[in-house]
Amino acid sequence: MTHTQVAEIERIIGRTVRRDIDRMVAHARGNLERAAQTILQHPTPHVGIVTGFFFEHADPPSPETDGLGGAGHIAAALAHYGANVTVITDAPCAKAVWAVVDAIPEDIDLEITAVSERSVRRLRDRLQHGPTPLTHLVAIERVAPGSDGRPHREHGWDMSRVTAPLHLLFDEAGWHRPWTTIGIGDGGNEIGMGSLPTDIINDDIHNGPLIASTIPADHLVVAGVSNWGGYGLVAAMAALTPEKKPRLLKYLNREFDLALLTAAVETGQAVDDSQPDRKGTPRMSVDCVPWEEHAKVIDALLGVVVGA
Repeated sequence: MTHTQVAEIERIIGRTVRRDIDRMVAHARGNLERAAQTILQHPTPHVGIVTGFFFEHADPPSPETDGLGGAGHIAAALAHYGANVTVITDAPCAKAVWAVVDAIPEDIDLEITAVSERSVRRLRDRLQHGPTPLTHLVAIERVAPGSDGRPHREHGWDMSRVTAPLHLLFDEAGWHRPWTTIGIGDGGNEIGMGSLPTDIINDDIHNGPLIASTIPADHLVVAGVSNWGGYGLVAAMAALTPEKKPRLLKYLNREFDLALLTAAVETGQAVDDSQPDRKGTPRMSVDCVPWEEHAKVIDALLGVVVGA
């Protein structure tokens, strides 16, 4: 029954919203359960969560709302579960990510790095050799370098000036990665999507040959909206551990999701999707989908996990 539940969770979060992700979802099928299990099976997990997707061409320039809520749900669930949690972002995204972390009534660490390789490598050293080294690292809606070595928006815009190379926490030549990695995304240009065959991104995603992520993850979760992947990871962990379900599901509800989005938008000035012909602005929506529709996804996931 548990495997059936997780498969249904994957189906719910893998629904196409704005772009055809069917082949990405099919290739990644089964990874959600493996990602959840690798955290649950560790006796003392310390999970880092990397998020923040900055829109320079927005009003005001801010990170987008997608990714922030999903990161907040993962952080809240894991902290209440008893894991150590560190949320990680860069200076351009700091205000919005801090607002989300501040809205979580749990003890969660926050790391903010400058937009430079040196700063990211110093952070990596602390996370690896500190008193409680990371055991897992999750990226949710965090851009990765494309074929030219630079991170890009889906339109092809170069984001390197406003994006710290946090992908170096996941992969770098000559460095041995000590933690398990999980990537959550929806567009092909995020950390973790480098696990997909290049032809899927090249053929199915606009500007795929340029923007396709070159950074893989041990476990890739593909969702119609990246926040849904965060919901799904929490739901899958709860489905796999019935005895710990109440702790893991404490915050997976529409009221908490609304609180996270409100903090991101009202305090953090997070914006909805910004297009070349229309600057994104702070709005209570994610990927141009009204909040109420995201709440329905949470309700559907709870119907699978709690109703079983």
